[in-house]
Amino acid sequence: MVLRLDRVMAGRTMSLKELSEIVGVSNVNLSKMKTGKISAIRFSTLVAICGALDCQPGDILEYERDGGGM
Repeated sequence: MVLRLDRVMAGRTMSLKELSEIVGVSNVNLSKMKTGKISAIRFSTLVAICGALDCQPGDILEYERDGGGM
């Protein structure tokens, strides 16, 4: 699984700090999501991120068959 949060944020010109304040998730945790250094994401967090960025989960998450685990 590949996380594309950085790409979606860049397309919306939203900073990590702004997203953190809107979603209610710490900068540290969002930074880990941006760099793909997480193993899971709560659905409530994904819903909040998609709401803040006006996107779909598929815009943020991408499946790669040979890419290892999330």
